Amino acid sequence: MSTTPITGGPTRRTVLARCAVAATAALALGALAACSDGGGGGGGGDGGDGGTTEIRLALPTGVTSFVNSDIAVARELGYFEEAGLSVETSNLRSGTSVTNGVVGGDFEVGGASIEPVINAFAGGAELAIFASYADRLEVEMVVPEEIQSVEDLAGQDLGIQEIGAFREVMTRMVLESAGMTPDDVNYVSTSTDAYVSGLVQRQITSAILHPEQAIQARQLDPALHSIVNLYEVEPDYYYGTYFTNASWIEENPEAAQGFAEAITRAHRTMYEDRETVVPIIAETTGIEESIIDEAWTVHMEEVQSFPRNVGLAEDRIQYTLERMEELETLAPGAEVDLSQLVNREPIEAAVEELGEVEER
Repeated sequence: MSTTPITGGPTRRTVLARCAVAATAALALGALAACSDGGGGGGGGDGGDGGTTEIRLALPTGVTSFVNSDIAVARELGYFEEAGLSVETSNLRSGTSVTNGVVGGDFEVGGASIEPVINAFAGGAELAIFASYADRLEVEMVVPEEIQSVEDLAGQDLGIQEIGAFREVMTRMVLESAGMTPDDVNYVSTSTDAYVSGLVQRQITSAILHPEQAIQARQLDPALHSIVNLYEVEPDYYYGTYFTNASWIEENPEAAQGFAEAITRAHRTMYEDRETVVPIIAETTGIEESIIDEAWTVHMEEVQSFPRNVGLAEDRIQYTLERMEELETLAPGAEVDLSQLVNREPIEAAVEELGEVEER
């Protein structure tokens, strides 16, 4: 297995998957040691004096995707403001980058798939998952027409972010279904906004795409098709988390609850008010409204990607941890106490305040 960037340099290098996963955790631990304040931020939800708490939030893709558009909905509809929060968003390369940024104190809150958060916690970072965005997998692997089975991917160039990040983990999961490993393919490091163009131009043979990206790709090249729908094969796998340094929640319980309330309100609005949210999501993602409207059907009706209530199901997170061990995406020898990693207090308090509604 090798990695080749579509942009940013022509060199190829061999990557050993296990070592890379361990290195990710080590990087996060190093960042933790370098951080003197544990990533603490402002005061409670309104600072305790009627003011506004500022939260620096990092998202895991260079361009915001539908699954992270709950942030935009909460901001545009005033949910953060009503919770006494001002949320400044930064788009990073991957969940691994987000995790390192939160551990290092550059951000109060991060949004990332669960894998890099678990690995950083296993490496010693004192993190806490306290809410979620899309907690169900809603992605699919898209390939050209000449690829008709997973086995056909042998020796091909597959697009990923980086080792241990979400798209690489999903790719590894697809390969495993055919008894293959990353050693049987070539990884190509690809930026978020280059997956569709990379497929169309045949710079990569596969990409893990969100619904809006898959729709866009097929419009540009009808020969592209889905070979695996990850939700269909892994319905119990846990996806997206909002997390922070554990000390931040202790120091800012009102802000943590306020953030959870705003996100929960956004999720409910995304289900209930299609006409309002589609334009917001289209502007946030930079994708045509017609495509986002079609993707809304996938996200909100077919998969029901977002939780309406707490959304931190213990059995599904435990299952995901076990799958990480099987896929060897968990740092070797890591022991993870999920009761210490997942702090449900902010989201449970938020749901109690808002009132529980019918779940999916």
